[in-house]
Amino acid sequence: MNDTTSPAIAVIIVAAGRGRRLGGAIPKQYVPLDGPPALRRSVEVFLAVPGVVHVQSVIHADDCVLCGEALAGLDDARVMPPVTGGETRAASVLSGLEALAPHAPDRVLIHDAARPFVPRTVVEAVISALDAADGAVAGLPVVDALWREQGGMADAPVPRNGLWRAQTPQGFRFDAILAAHRAHDGTGADDVAVAREAGIAVKLVEGSEQSFKITTQADLDRALAHVRRTV
Repeated sequence: MNDTTSPAIAVIIVAAGRGRRLGGAIPKQYVPLDGPPALRRSVEVFLAVPGVVHVQSVIHADDCVLCGEALAGLDDARVMPPVTGGETRAASVLSGLEALAPHAPDRVLIHDAARPFVPRTVVEAVISALDAADGAVAGLPVVDALWREQGGMADAPVPRNGLWRAQTPQGFRFDAILAAHRAHDGTGADDVAVAREAGIAVKLVEGSEQSFKITTQADLDRALAHVRRTV
């Protein structure tokens, strides 16, 4: 049983995308990865984290059957019925936040279903960062040289000092990010963008190369290879 003095943590799993860059007959979050698909694997990661009291999936309206199949057999009261997302990622996150609002969690972690291999240590580091900040994001410093393209040619170098690649989860004090999303126009690329627009300070937490996002066929191949190595 959780310590009653510990913050109640809710999780939103964003799974409403269509995965058009990957192609295929079904969206990437439901493609079997030598067993469970990315959505189920992502849900299971967070169910294993202490302090998590709700896990809320946000799906496309056409994917109710696929979601039901992906989560079948998860006999855990913390898994909430999925809700339908919106036209943009921000709109989908807002749907998840509104579904959680009656439960009034202290903190919320927002995670992409297409990142099913996020290490628990990264999740816990984001949670810990919220002890001293209203927002936190997992990410990795940019180490490669960056170039601005012009007409298909390398045009000018871009300084990489201080640049990070954002990952998920992105964590926040629940009331703060709910208010930020309610005031937002829905165009934010991620929840850090929404938070910063609202003036919320967001701490950077080191993520993991293991927490890659399944976007292309090469990513799917990498995911399958990862599963086969860890079985």
